[in-house]
Amino acid sequence: MVREKVTVERLVHAAADLADEVGFDQLTVSALARRLDVRDASLYSHVRNVQDLRMRLAALALTELADRVAEALAGRAGKDALVAFANAYRDYARRHPGRYAAAQIEIDPESPAGSAARRHAELTRAILRGYALTEPAQTDAVRFLHSTLHGYVSLERAGGFRHHPRTADDSWRLSLDALDAVLTTWPPD
Repeated sequence: MVREKVTVERLVHAAADLADEVGFDQLTVSALARRLDVRDASLYSHVRNVQDLRMRLAALALTELADRVAEALAGRAGKDALVAFANAYRDYARRHPGRYAAAQIEIDPESPAGSAARRHAELTRAILRGYALTEPAQTDAVRFLHSTLHGYVSLERAGGFRHHPRTADDSWRLSLDALDAVLTTWPPD
């Protein structure tokens, strides 16, 4: 059996799959080398260290997330855009927990991950234009929206909503209605 050549792209995608399986915090160069059936040293010709690998994974995750959000937002505005954005975000976090965790790490704004993060933030701002928010309220609303969505999906992934018979989906829909109401009546600065 002939092994596929290790490339940076193949390595990062394999790292993303591994992170989804074992958790982003468990992602190491050694674990990835085992997955690819190569020696650790051979990966260092493609990545400097585990931090470099994680930054590349963050760039991939943010790009994938932005692509999914952009696709969901196409042709939508106002509450429809908010709901589409939120559902794409939640679905990505559910399907790709390791990638999602990578998308949350602190990144260098000048890196490829920084570029992907800016694109994701611009998509969020596009939603908020439907609510007629200007600066500094728009920045505050971006932070509020991301904090709310991240908090919800993080608690849901950790099992925090399993203790009550009301489904997490029912609460999610109501939360999106509440977000829309808050954004519609955003307080003046």
